[in-house]
Amino acid sequence: AAWHNAPYLQCFGDGKNIIPTIHIKDLAAVIQNVVDSRPKVRYIIAKDEAQSTQEDIVKAISQNLGSKRVKYISKEEALLCKDIEQADFDMVLVNLRMDAVFVKESMHINWVSEAGIVENIQSLIKEYKISRSLQPLRAVILGPPASGKTTVTKQLCDFYKLHHILIKEIIDEGLKNLKAKTRRQESENMEEEDEETGIQEAQELLDQINESKENNGGRIEDHFVINFLRDKLTSMPCQNQGFILDGYPKTIAQAKELFTVSPEGDEEPSSEESVKFNTLIMPEFVISLEASDDFLKHRVMNLSESVVADTHNTEKELLRRLAEYRAVNTDDDSVLSYFDELEFLPEKIDVTKDTSEMMKDTVEKIKKIFGNTRNYGLTPEELEKNIQTEMEIKIKKEAEEKAEREKQEAEELQERKRRQEEWSQRLTEVKREEFELLEAQSIPLRNYLMKHVMPTLTQALIDCCKTRPEDPIDYLAEYLFQHNPQVD
Repeated sequence: AAWHNAPYLQCFGDGKNIIPTIHIKDLAAVIQNVVDSRPKVRYIIAKDEAQSTQEDIVKAISQNLGSKRVKYISKEEALLCKDIEQADFDMVLVNLRMDAVFVKESMHINWVSEAGIVENIQSLIKEYKISRSLQPLRAVILGPPASGKTTVTKQLCDFYKLHHILIKEIIDEGLKNLKAKTRRQESENMEEEDEETGIQEAQELLDQINESKENNGGRIEDHFVINFLRDKLTSMPCQNQGFILDGYPKTIAQAKELFTVSPEGDEEPSSEESVKFNTLIMPEFVISLEASDDFLKHRVMNLSESVVADTHNTEKELLRRLAEYRAVNTDDDSVLSYFDELEFLPEKIDVTKDTSEMMKDTVEKIKKIFGNTRNYGLTPEELEKNIQTEMEIKIKKEAEEKAEREKQEAEELQERKRRQEEWSQRLTEVKREEFELLEAQSIPLRNYLMKHVMPTLTQALIDCCKTRPEDPIDYLAEYLFQHNPQVD
């Protein structure tokens, strides 16, 4: 819940119950000792030295990974939460004060988290991120006015679940928070004296900003804006998931003030010292959208009046902004050169070749540069949805395979039937051809029999009927022998 930027973490009941804990690696070390030494005891309690309450643990997680807020809910309300199962509920509400005496006195363990969750929260958060491959994705998208920075950034933030950092929104949010702080009279987390000091400091800062606006034609000086921006980028949501800076910094001076860390306090680094930057907010990816002034003018001129109204994209404003941008971003001195010096090599993308709707082609190019999502684990709902989708895909695939098999079987059956019919037809044809051949071959023999054999045989049969000999066969043979026309 903390990683997913929940507005508060829940504490069940009053949170005063003591939860015995032990790091999984320390538990493994205890088990290894048991296997090696086989202690003659009936049971062993394996836990760290902490006697942390549920409240202590929840507050530590909220302070170091979440919103720093905790909400106490009743046990009955907790049971209604769909994110927790009965077994987890029982473990969170367990109340056991125990000491691992035998482990401390008789086992040699190189403890990973001997002092417990609260004392080792930073290292545990680091392990949590590594084990789940959770890494913030930080990027900045730069380019001239009307090059499509906001259009592209919004789509990327939606896809990667990143925080879209727009300077105007940061200023509005910062001023709103300052005004709210000056109006606040009491706080749950501060002592009365600290609260009064905080209100006074907020009022002084607000007065300085208002004075800056009056002296600069309604604009706020860069160092106030950068303070607001730095607070936002170092906030837990941006540190957890990451962010995309939309068109800021605009100048190399702003980039240095925002990202550079001086070696000693506020002193400027010497020429021999390497420039250090704030690793917590330094963008990992620097994208520059490239386009000519003529292309940008043409793009804005083709926008409808309803879209251009009350924006900076009127022809006059665009020309002014383009002139300012080109003036502060020359070939030798630009924001990109600052990142170049720090070896964060910018990726330049020519948007003049992108004719797709909502610059989809450019977005796809940047997605390939960013790679896969790595800043969010799956929520239970997303996991369930993925499982359901996989099941639907599996069922659909099985149905398609079954239909394909049935289709193949039907085609094979049809093919067999066709071949059988073809074979039957060919067999009939062969028989007919054989019969005709035999008929043709038998004609000479038949003619010979009719001319030379049948007359003699017919006469022999007639004489045999007249004579009626005792042995008709012998009689016929003798008759044919005596009356053979080929024998003299």
